[in-house]
Amino acid sequence: MTTSEGQQAPTTEDKNMHTLLEVLRLRGAERVERAFQVYCNRDINFQHVDAIGFDMDYTLAIYNQDEMDRLSVELTIERMIEHRGYPEELRDLKPDPAFAIRGLVVDKVRGNILKLDSHRHVGKAYHGFRALTEEELEEYKKEAIRFASDRYALVDTLYALPEAYLYAAITDYMERERPDAEHDWHKLYDDIRFSIDLAHRDDSFKSGILEDIDRYVERSPHLALTLHRFRSAGKKLFLLTNSYPEYTEYLMNHLLGDALPEYESWRQYFDVIIAGAHKPDFFKEGRPFYRVDDETFEPGEEIKDGFERGVLYQHGNLKDFVAMSEIAPERTVYVGDHIYGDILRSRKSSAWRTVMIVQEMEPELLKSRELREDLARIDAIEDDMARLTQEISQEQWLEHNIDYIVEHLDDHEHGASNADKDELIKIARKELRHSKDRMRRRRKDLLRDLLEAEQQAQAHFNPWWGLIFKMNNKNSLFGEQVEDYACLYTSRVSNFINYSPLHYFRAPRQPMAHEFA
Repeated sequence: MTTSEGQQAPTTEDKNMHTLLEVLRLRGAERVERAFQVYCNRDINFQHVDAIGFDMDYTLAIYNQDEMDRLSVELTIERMIEHRGYPEELRDLKPDPAFAIRGLVVDKVRGNILKLDSHRHVGKAYHGFRALTEEELEEYKKEAIRFASDRYALVDTLYALPEAYLYAAITDYMERERPDAEHDWHKLYDDIRFSIDLAHRDDSFKSGILEDIDRYVERSPHLALTLHRFRSAGKKLFLLTNSYPEYTEYLMNHLLGDALPEYESWRQYFDVIIAGAHKPDFFKEGRPFYRVDDETFEPGEEIKDGFERGVLYQHGNLKDFVAMSEIAPERTVYVGDHIYGDILRSRKSSAWRTVMIVQEMEPELLKSRELREDLARIDAIEDDMARLTQEISQEQWLEHNIDYIVEHLDDHEHGASNADKDELIKIARKELRHSKDRMRRRRKDLLRDLLEAEQQAQAHFNPWWGLIFKMNNKNSLFGEQVEDYACLYTSRVSNFINYSPLHYFRAPRQPMAHEFA
Protein backbone atom coordinates (compact mmCIF):
# COMPACT_ATOMS: atom_id res chain seq x y z
CA MET A 1 0.00 0.00 0.00
CA THR A 2 1.25 3.49 -0.89
CA THR A 3 0.28 6.95 0.33
CA SER A 4 -1.00 9.80 -1.89
CA GLU A 5 2.60 11.06 -2.10
CA GLY A 6 3.69 7.73 -3.49
CA GLN A 7 5.57 6.62 -0.34
CA GLN A 8 5.19 3.16 1.10
CA ALA A 9 2.58 3.23 3.89
CA PRO A 10 3.79 1.96 7.27
CA THR A 11 2.83 -1.61 8.04
CA THR A 12 1.38 -2.77 11.35
CA GLU A 13 4.81 -4.16 12.20
CA ASP A 14 6.39 -0.76 11.47
CA LYS A 15 3.85 0.98 13.69
CA ASN A 16 4.42 -1.49 16.51
CA MET A 17 8.18 -1.04 16.23
CA HIS A 18 7.79 2.75 16.27
CA THR A 19 5.64 2.51 19.40
CA LEU A 20 8.17 0.20 21.05
CA LEU A 21 11.03 2.58 20.27
CA GLU A 22 9.10 5.53 21.68
CA VAL A 23 8.40 3.57 24.86
CA LEU A 24 12.07 2.66 25.17
CA ARG A 25 13.13 6.27 24.60
CA LEU A 26 10.73 7.45 27.26
CA ARG A 27 11.93 4.72 29.61
CA GLY A 28 15.51 5.78 29.07
CA ALA A 29 14.62 9.40 29.72
CA GLU A 30 12.99 8.71 33.07
CA ARG A 31 14.82 9.73 36.19
CA VAL A 32 16.09 6.54 37.79
CA GLU A 33 15.21 6.25 41.47
CA ARG A 34 18.35 7.09 43.52
CA ALA A 35 18.33 3.68 45.20
CA PHE A 36 18.80 2.01 41.79
CA GLN A 37 21.34 4.35 40.24
CA VAL A 38 24.99 3.63 39.57
CA TYR A 39 27.30 6.20 41.20
CA CYS A 40 30.61 7.29 39.72
CA ASN A 41 33.87 8.23 41.46
CA ARG A 42 36.09 7.95 38.37
CA ASP A 43 35.04 8.13 34.73
CA ILE A 44 34.38 4.86 32.89
CA ASN A 45 33.22 4.74 29.29
CA PHE A 46 31.65 1.30 28.82
CA GLN A 47 32.07 1.69 25.08
CA HIS A 48 35.77 1.03 25.76
CA VAL A 49 35.16 -1.92 28.11
CA ASP A 50 35.71 -5.35 26.55
CA ALA A 51 35.18 -7.58 29.59
CA ILE A 52 33.25 -7.48 32.84
CA GLY A 53 34.03 -9.84 35.71
CA PHE A 54 31.79 -10.62 38.66
CA ASP A 55 32.19 -11.93 42.16
CA MET A 56 29.30 -14.18 43.21
CA ASP A 57 28.43 -13.88 46.93
CA TYR A 58 26.83 -10.53 47.80
CA THR A 59 27.42 -9.43 44.20
CA LEU A 60 25.48 -11.54 41.71
CA ALA A 61 23.84 -13.31 44.64
CA ILE A 62 22.09 -10.88 46.98
CA TYR A 63 21.46 -12.55 50.35
CA ASN A 64 18.71 -11.96 52.89
CA GLN A 65 20.89 -10.44 55.59
CA ASP A 66 18.49 -11.10 58.46
CA GLU A 67 18.43 -14.82 57.71
CA MET A 68 22.17 -14.95 57.09
CA ASP A 69 22.80 -13.30 60.47
CA ARG A 70 20.52 -15.78 62.21
CA LEU A 71 22.24 -18.79 60.66
CA SER A 72 25.73 -17.42 61.29
CA VAL A 73 25.02 -16.56 64.94
CA GLU A 74 23.54 -20.00 65.65
CA LEU A 75 26.42 -21.90 64.04
CA THR A 76 29.09 -19.72 65.68
CA ILE A 77 27.60 -20.07 69.18
CA GLU A 78 27.37 -23.85 68.76
CA ARG A 79 31.08 -24.06 68.01
CA MET A 80 32.08 -21.62 70.75
CA ILE A 81 30.32 -23.85 73.26
CA GLU A 82 31.63 -27.12 71.80
CA HIS A 83 35.20 -26.09 70.96
CA ARG A 84 35.99 -23.14 73.21
CA GLY A 85 34.11 -23.99 76.38
CA TYR A 86 31.69 -21.05 76.49
CA PRO A 87 28.55 -21.41 78.65
CA GLU A 88 25.31 -22.92 77.33
CA GLU A 89 23.50 -19.68 78.19
CA LEU A 90 24.91 -18.17 75.02
CA ARG A 91 22.31 -20.16 73.08
CA ASP A 92 19.76 -17.68 74.40
CA LEU A 93 21.36 -14.86 72.41
CA LYS A 94 19.13 -13.83 69.54
CA PRO A 95 20.68 -12.17 66.47
CA ASP A 96 20.03 -8.48 65.97
CA PRO A 97 20.58 -7.66 62.27
CA ALA A 98 20.15 -3.96 63.06
CA PHE A 99 23.25 -3.79 65.24
CA ALA A 100 26.27 -3.96 62.95
CA ILE A 101 27.15 -2.20 59.72
CA ARG A 102 30.15 -2.43 57.44
CA GLY A 103 33.10 -0.18 58.22
CA LEU A 104 33.16 -0.73 61.99
CA VAL A 105 36.41 -1.46 63.83
CA VAL A 106 36.84 -3.87 66.75
CA ASP A 107 39.31 -2.80 69.44
CA LYS A 108 40.40 -6.20 70.74
CA VAL A 109 42.29 -4.70 73.69
CA ARG A 110 39.48 -2.65 75.25
CA GLY A 111 36.59 -4.76 73.98
CA ASN A 112 35.00 -1.85 72.10
CA ILE A 113 33.43 -1.52 68.67
CA LEU A 114 34.15 1.78 66.94
CA LYS A 115 32.85 3.82 64.03
CA LEU A 116 35.50 6.07 62.51
CA ASP A 117 35.30 9.01 60.18
CA SER A 118 37.52 9.45 57.13
CA HIS A 119 40.32 10.89 59.31
CA ARG A 120 40.19 7.81 61.59
CA HIS A 121 38.69 9.78 64.45
CA VAL A 122 36.29 7.77 66.60
CA GLY A 123 32.81 9.24 66.31
CA LYS A 124 30.82 6.52 68.07
CA ALA A 125 31.74 3.48 70.11
CA TYR A 126 30.11 0.75 72.18
CA HIS A 127 31.36 -1.59 74.85
CA GLY A 128 28.88 -4.40 74.54
CA PHE A 129 25.65 -2.49 74.00
CA ARG A 130 26.69 0.43 76.20
CA ALA A 131 27.63 3.62 74.39
CA LEU A 132 31.00 4.99 75.46
CA THR A 133 30.93 8.27 77.36
CA GLU A 134 32.58 11.42 76.04
CA GLU A 135 35.43 10.86 78.51
CA GLU A 136 35.99 7.34 77.19
CA LEU A 137 35.90 8.54 73.59
CA GLU A 138 38.55 11.14 74.50
CA GLU A 139 40.98 8.28 75.16
CA TYR A 140 41.00 7.45 71.45
CA LYS A 141 42.17 10.96 70.63
CA LYS A 142 45.42 10.27 72.44
CA GLU A 143 46.50 7.43 70.16
CA ALA A 144 46.67 6.63 66.45
CA ILE A 145 44.50 3.80 65.18
CA ARG A 146 46.72 1.65 62.97
CA PHE A 147 45.13 -1.26 61.14
CA ALA A 148 48.51 -2.90 60.61
CA SER A 149 48.41 -3.64 64.33
CA ASP A 150 46.80 -6.87 65.54
CA ARG A 151 44.85 -4.79 68.05
CA TYR A 152 42.22 -3.68 65.54
CA ALA A 153 39.98 -5.74 63.25
CA LEU A 154 37.91 -4.30 60.42
CA VAL A 155 34.30 -5.32 59.88
CA ASP A 156 34.53 -4.95 56.11
CA THR A 157 32.21 -7.62 54.68
CA LEU A 158 28.56 -8.49 55.16
CA TYR A 159 29.72 -11.93 56.28
CA ALA A 160 31.41 -10.20 59.24
CA LEU A 161 28.32 -8.41 60.59
CA PRO A 162 27.22 -11.34 62.79
CA GLU A 163 30.74 -11.46 64.27
CA ALA A 164 30.47 -7.82 65.34
CA TYR A 165 27.05 -8.46 66.87
CA LEU A 166 28.33 -11.52 68.76
CA TYR A 167 31.36 -9.60 70.01
CA ALA A 168 29.07 -6.93 71.48
CA ALA A 169 26.50 -9.42 72.79
CA ILE A 170 29.04 -11.69 74.51
CA THR A 171 30.94 -8.69 75.88
CA ASP A 172 27.65 -7.47 77.35
CA TYR A 173 26.96 -10.94 78.79
CA MET A 174 30.42 -11.27 80.35
CA GLU A 175 30.30 -7.81 81.94
CA ARG A 176 26.87 -8.53 83.32
CA GLU A 177 27.65 -12.01 84.68
CA ARG A 178 31.17 -11.23 85.97
CA PRO A 179 31.43 -7.45 86.33
CA ASP A 180 34.54 -7.56 88.55
CA ALA A 181 36.52 -10.11 86.54
CA GLU A 182 39.43 -9.38 84.23
CA HIS A 183 38.25 -10.21 80.73
CA ASP A 184 40.43 -11.06 77.75
CA TRP A 185 38.68 -9.23 74.91
CA HIS A 186 41.35 -10.24 72.42
CA LYS A 187 40.70 -13.90 73.13
CA LEU A 188 36.96 -13.36 72.78
CA TYR A 189 37.42 -11.97 69.28
CA ASP A 190 39.77 -14.81 68.30
CA ASP A 191 37.30 -17.41 69.62
CA ILE A 192 34.44 -15.88 67.60
CA ARG A 193 36.66 -15.73 64.51
CA PHE A 194 37.76 -19.36 64.96
CA SER A 195 34.19 -20.57 65.45
CA ILE A 196 32.70 -18.86 62.41
CA ASP A 197 35.63 -19.95 60.26
CA LEU A 198 35.02 -23.50 61.43
CA ALA A 199 31.36 -23.25 60.38
CA HIS A 200 32.55 -22.27 56.90
CA ARG A 201 35.29 -24.92 56.74
CA ASP A 202 33.03 -27.80 57.75
CA ASP A 203 30.43 -26.64 55.19
CA SER A 204 27.72 -26.17 57.83
CA PHE A 205 27.14 -22.58 56.69
CA LYS A 206 26.84 -23.25 52.96
CA SER A 207 24.87 -26.45 53.57
CA GLY A 208 22.37 -24.53 55.66
CA ILE A 209 21.85 -22.10 52.78
CA LEU A 210 21.44 -24.82 50.17
CA GLU A 211 18.87 -26.67 52.26
CA ASP A 212 16.48 -23.72 51.98
CA ILE A 213 17.94 -21.49 49.29
CA ASP A 214 14.83 -19.35 48.75
CA ARG A 215 15.02 -18.33 52.39
CA TYR A 216 18.54 -16.98 52.07
CA VAL A 217 18.99 -15.82 48.47
CA GLU A 218 16.99 -13.23 46.54
CA ARG A 219 16.35 -14.08 42.91
CA SER A 220 16.39 -10.86 40.93
CA PRO A 221 14.09 -10.79 37.89
CA HIS A 222 16.49 -8.39 36.14
CA LEU A 223 19.87 -10.06 36.74
CA ALA A 224 19.78 -12.37 33.72
CA LEU A 225 18.59 -9.59 31.42
CA THR A 226 21.35 -7.29 32.67
CA LEU A 227 24.01 -9.88 31.86
CA HIS A 228 22.36 -10.62 28.52
CA ARG A 229 22.45 -6.93 27.56
CA PHE A 230 26.17 -6.76 28.34
CA ARG A 231 26.78 -9.83 26.17
CA SER A 232 24.62 -8.44 23.38
CA ALA A 233 26.80 -5.31 23.40
CA GLY A 234 29.87 -7.46 22.73
CA LYS A 235 31.22 -7.68 26.28
CA LYS A 236 32.95 -10.82 27.49
CA LEU A 237 31.72 -11.85 30.95
CA PHE A 238 33.60 -13.88 33.52
CA LEU A 239 32.85 -15.17 37.01
CA LEU A 240 35.60 -15.04 39.64
CA THR A 241 34.48 -16.24 43.07
CA ASN A 242 36.05 -17.66 46.21
CA SER A 243 33.13 -20.05 46.68
CA TYR A 244 33.98 -23.60 45.73
CA PRO A 245 32.65 -25.30 42.58
CA GLU A 246 29.74 -27.32 43.97
CA TYR A 247 28.23 -24.39 45.85
CA THR A 248 28.87 -22.10 42.87
CA GLU A 249 27.08 -24.51 40.53
CA TYR A 250 24.04 -24.79 42.77
CA LEU A 251 23.72 -21.09 43.57
CA MET A 252 24.29 -19.82 40.03
CA ASN A 253 21.84 -22.36 38.65
CA HIS A 254 19.29 -21.03 41.15
CA LEU A 255 19.92 -17.44 40.01
CA LEU A 256 20.17 -17.93 36.24
CA GLY A 257 19.40 -21.55 35.32
CA ASP A 258 16.01 -21.02 33.65
CA ALA A 259 15.93 -17.22 33.57
CA LEU A 260 16.11 -16.66 29.80
CA PRO A 261 15.27 -19.13 27.01
CA GLU A 262 18.34 -18.00 25.02
CA TYR A 263 20.63 -19.73 27.54
CA GLU A 264 20.51 -23.49 28.06
CA SER A 265 22.60 -23.24 31.24
CA TRP A 266 23.75 -20.56 33.63
CA ARG A 267 27.28 -21.25 32.43
CA GLN A 268 26.44 -19.90 28.98
CA TYR A 269 26.28 -16.37 30.36
CA PHE A 270 30.04 -16.41 31.03
CA ASP A 271 33.08 -16.83 28.82
CA VAL A 272 35.23 -17.90 31.78
CA ILE A 273 34.13 -19.35 35.15
CA ILE A 274 36.57 -19.59 38.05
CA ALA A 275 35.58 -20.89 41.50
CA GLY A 276 37.72 -21.34 44.61
CA ALA A 277 39.86 -18.42 43.41
CA HIS A 278 41.31 -17.59 46.85
CA LYS A 279 41.10 -13.81 46.45
CA PRO A 280 43.00 -11.71 47.31
CA ASP A 281 45.82 -14.24 46.80
CA PHE A 282 44.55 -14.71 43.23
CA PHE A 283 45.85 -11.22 42.43
CA LYS A 284 49.34 -11.66 43.88
CA GLU A 285 50.28 -15.37 43.90
CA GLY A 286 50.84 -17.94 41.15
CA ARG A 287 48.54 -20.92 41.72
CA PRO A 288 47.76 -22.87 38.55
CA PHE A 289 44.27 -23.32 37.08
CA TYR A 290 42.55 -26.69 37.29
CA ARG A 291 39.62 -27.97 35.27
CA VAL A 292 36.76 -29.06 37.55
CA ASP A 293 35.06 -32.43 37.10
CA ASP A 294 31.34 -31.85 36.50
CA GLU A 295 30.32 -34.94 38.49
CA THR A 296 32.56 -34.78 41.55
CA PHE A 297 33.22 -31.01 41.47
CA GLU A 298 36.83 -31.79 42.33
CA PRO A 299 39.77 -30.12 40.54
CA GLY A 300 41.32 -32.31 37.85
CA GLU A 301 43.96 -31.60 35.23
CA GLU A 302 46.02 -28.43 35.27
CA ILE A 303 45.14 -25.99 32.49
CA LYS A 304 47.77 -23.89 30.69
CA ASP A 305 46.54 -23.33 27.15
CA GLY A 306 43.31 -21.37 27.44
CA PHE A 307 39.73 -21.46 28.75
CA GLU A 308 36.65 -23.09 27.27
CA ARG A 309 33.23 -21.53 27.58
CA GLY A 310 30.88 -23.52 29.83
CA VAL A 311 33.72 -25.19 31.73
CA LEU A 312 34.26 -24.65 35.46
CA TYR A 313 37.81 -23.94 36.67
CA GLN A 314 39.34 -23.68 40.13
CA HIS A 315 42.19 -21.67 41.71
CA GLY A 316 44.49 -19.82 39.30
CA ASN A 317 46.12 -16.40 39.30
CA LEU A 318 45.78 -13.02 37.64
CA LYS A 319 48.84 -13.22 35.39
CA ASP A 320 47.84 -16.52 33.80
CA PHE A 321 44.21 -15.41 33.60
CA VAL A 322 45.16 -12.39 31.49
CA ALA A 323 47.39 -14.47 29.23
CA MET A 324 44.93 -17.34 28.76
CA SER A 325 41.79 -15.25 28.39
CA GLU A 326 43.43 -12.66 26.11
CA ILE A 327 41.35 -9.97 27.87
CA ALA A 328 43.17 -6.64 28.04
CA PRO A 329 43.40 -5.56 31.73
CA GLU A 330 42.94 -1.88 30.90
CA ARG A 331 39.64 -2.70 29.18
CA THR A 332 38.33 -4.85 32.03
CA VAL A 333 35.88 -3.97 34.80
CA TYR A 334 35.55 -6.14 37.91
CA VAL A 335 32.42 -6.08 40.10
CA GLY A 336 32.60 -7.19 43.74
CA ASP A 337 31.47 -6.44 47.27
CA HIS A 338 34.65 -6.78 49.34
CA ILE A 339 36.61 -3.55 49.69
CA TYR A 340 39.93 -5.39 50.11
CA GLY A 341 39.55 -8.82 48.51
CA ASP A 342 37.73 -7.56 45.40
CA ILE A 343 38.22 -3.82 45.00
CA LEU A 344 41.49 -2.65 46.55
CA ARG A 345 43.57 -5.70 45.66
CA SER A 346 42.34 -5.86 42.05
CA ARG A 347 43.15 -2.16 41.59
CA LYS A 348 46.61 -2.46 43.13
CA SER A 349 47.54 -5.61 41.23
CA SER A 350 46.06 -4.85 37.83
CA ALA A 351 44.69 -2.18 35.52
CA TRP A 352 41.15 -3.46 36.09
CA ARG A 353 38.53 -0.83 36.78
CA THR A 354 36.26 -1.58 39.73
CA VAL A 355 32.59 -1.54 40.67
CA MET A 356 31.57 -2.09 44.28
CA ILE A 357 28.21 -3.55 45.25
CA VAL A 358 26.87 -2.03 48.47
CA GLN A 359 23.45 -3.59 48.92
CA GLU A 360 22.84 -1.62 52.14
CA MET A 361 22.59 1.55 50.03
CA GLU A 362 19.18 0.59 48.72
CA PRO A 363 17.12 0.78 51.95
CA GLU A 364 19.12 3.83 53.12
CA LEU A 365 18.41 5.77 49.93
CA LEU A 366 14.75 4.81 49.89
CA LYS A 367 14.44 5.96 53.50
CA SER A 368 16.34 9.18 52.73
CA ARG A 369 13.72 10.02 50.13
CA GLU A 370 11.01 9.71 52.77
CA LEU A 371 13.01 11.87 55.19
CA ARG A 372 14.25 14.51 52.76
CA GLU A 373 12.54 17.34 54.68
CA ASP A 374 14.07 16.20 57.99
CA LEU A 375 17.52 15.85 56.39
CA ALA A 376 17.18 19.30 54.79
CA ARG A 377 16.43 20.73 58.24
CA ILE A 378 19.66 19.19 59.59
CA ASP A 379 21.62 20.79 56.74
CA ALA A 380 20.00 24.16 57.47
CA ILE A 381 20.86 23.96 61.18
CA GLU A 382 24.48 23.09 60.35
CA ASP A 383 24.67 26.07 57.99
CA ASP A 384 23.33 28.36 60.75
CA MET A 385 25.87 26.97 63.23
CA ALA A 386 28.74 27.50 60.80
CA ARG A 387 27.65 31.11 60.22
CA LEU A 388 27.30 31.78 63.96
CA THR A 389 30.69 30.26 64.69
CA GLN A 390 32.25 32.57 62.13
CA GLU A 391 30.48 35.61 63.62
CA ILE A 392 31.58 34.68 67.16
CA SER A 393 35.17 34.39 65.94
CA GLN A 394 34.89 37.83 64.38
CA GLU A 395 33.55 39.30 67.64
CA GLN A 396 36.40 37.67 69.56
CA TRP A 397 38.92 39.23 67.18
CA LEU A 398 37.31 42.66 67.62
CA GLU A 399 37.34 42.35 71.40
CA HIS A 400 40.97 41.28 71.40
CA ASN A 401 41.99 44.20 69.20
CA ILE A 402 39.58 46.90 70.44
CA ASP A 403 42.30 48.98 72.11
CA TYR A 404 44.36 49.11 68.94
CA ILE A 405 41.38 49.87 66.71
CA VAL A 406 40.08 52.74 68.87
CA GLU A 407 43.56 54.09 69.50
CA HIS A 408 44.09 54.52 65.76
CA LEU A 409 40.79 56.22 65.02
CA ASP A 410 41.29 59.39 63.00
CA ASP A 411 40.76 62.08 65.66
CA HIS A 412 39.84 64.77 63.17
CA GLU A 413 37.47 62.55 61.19
CA HIS A 414 35.70 60.99 64.15
CA GLY A 415 36.05 63.84 66.61
CA ALA A 416 37.29 61.49 69.31
CA SER A 417 39.62 62.85 72.02
CA ASN A 418 41.78 60.62 74.20
CA ALA A 419 39.19 60.84 76.98
CA ASP A 420 36.48 59.89 74.55
CA LYS A 421 38.45 56.90 73.37
CA ASP A 422 38.54 55.32 76.84
CA GLU A 423 34.77 55.64 77.03
CA LEU A 424 34.40 54.21 73.52
CA ILE A 425 36.51 51.20 74.46
CA LYS A 426 34.41 50.58 77.57
CA ILE A 427 31.13 50.79 75.63
CA ALA A 428 32.47 48.65 72.77
CA ARG A 429 33.71 45.95 75.13
CA LYS A 430 30.33 45.78 76.84
CA GLU A 431 28.46 45.56 73.55
CA LEU A 432 30.82 42.89 72.21
CA ARG A 433 30.37 40.78 75.35
CA HIS A 434 26.58 41.03 75.09
CA SER A 435 26.73 40.20 71.37
CA LYS A 436 28.96 37.17 71.96
CA ASP A 437 26.75 35.93 74.78
CA ARG A 438 23.65 36.18 72.58
CA MET A 439 25.32 34.32 69.75
CA ARG A 440 26.70 31.63 72.05
CA ARG A 441 23.26 31.03 73.55
CA ARG A 442 21.87 30.82 70.03
CA ARG A 443 24.59 28.38 69.00
CA LYS A 444 23.89 26.27 72.09
CA ASP A 445 20.20 26.14 71.14
CA LEU A 446 21.12 25.21 67.57
CA LEU A 447 23.42 22.45 68.80
CA ARG A 448 20.60 21.05 70.92
CA ASP A 449 18.24 21.21 67.93
CA LEU A 450 20.86 19.56 65.72
CA LEU A 451 21.46 16.66 68.12
CA GLU A 452 17.73 16.14 68.50
CA ALA A 453 17.16 16.22 64.72
CA GLU A 454 20.08 13.84 64.09
CA GLN A 455 18.85 11.38 66.70
CA GLN A 456 15.35 11.43 65.22
CA ALA A 457 16.72 10.88 61.70
CA GLN A 458 19.17 8.22 62.82
CA ALA A 459 16.36 6.21 64.40
CA HIS A 460 15.01 5.70 60.89
CA PHE A 461 18.34 4.30 59.68
CA ASN A 462 20.64 2.18 61.84
CA PRO A 463 19.70 3.08 65.44
CA TRP A 464 23.21 2.27 66.70
CA TRP A 465 25.50 3.72 64.06
CA GLY A 466 23.48 5.85 61.64
CA LEU A 467 24.28 6.05 57.92
CA ILE A 468 26.82 3.65 56.49
CA PHE A 469 28.69 6.27 54.43
CA LYS A 470 28.66 9.13 56.94
CA MET A 471 30.01 9.91 60.39
CA ASN A 472 28.29 13.13 61.44
CA ASN A 473 29.07 15.63 58.66
CA LYS A 474 32.10 13.72 57.36
CA ASN A 475 32.50 10.56 55.34
CA SER A 476 32.77 7.45 57.45
CA LEU A 477 35.86 5.28 57.11
CA PHE A 478 33.83 2.93 54.90
CA GLY A 479 32.52 5.82 52.81
CA GLU A 480 36.06 7.08 52.29
CA GLN A 481 37.25 3.62 51.22
CA VAL A 482 34.45 3.29 48.67
CA GLU A 483 35.25 6.74 47.31
CA ASP A 484 38.99 6.02 47.14
CA TYR A 485 38.98 2.51 45.69
CA ALA A 486 35.76 1.94 43.69
CA CYS A 487 35.41 3.58 40.28
CA LEU A 488 31.65 2.95 40.40
CA TYR A 489 29.35 1.77 43.17
CA THR A 490 25.73 0.70 43.31
CA SER A 491 23.35 -1.42 45.38
CA ARG A 492 23.07 -4.39 43.00
CA VAL A 493 24.32 -5.61 39.62
CA SER A 494 20.86 -5.43 38.04
CA ASN A 495 20.88 -1.62 38.45
CA PHE A 496 22.96 -1.53 35.27
CA ILE A 497 19.78 -2.39 33.38
CA ASN A 498 18.82 1.28 33.81
CA TYR A 499 21.76 2.31 31.60
CA SER A 500 22.99 1.53 28.13
CA PRO A 501 25.71 -1.17 28.12
CA LEU A 502 27.77 1.48 26.29
CA HIS A 503 27.06 4.21 28.86
CA TYR A 504 29.74 6.78 29.69
CA PHE A 505 29.79 7.14 33.48
CA ARG A 506 31.24 10.53 34.39
CA ALA A 507 32.24 11.52 37.91
CA PRO A 508 30.68 14.73 39.24
CA ARG A 509 32.94 17.73 39.53
CA GLN A 510 34.47 17.84 43.00
CA PRO A 511 34.92 21.45 44.15
CA MET A 512 37.49 22.32 46.78
CA ALA A 513 36.41 24.02 49.99
CA HIS A 514 37.28 27.53 48.75
CA GLU A 515 34.99 27.08 45.72
CA PHE A 516 31.87 26.95 47.90
CA ALA A 517 32.32 30.55 49.03
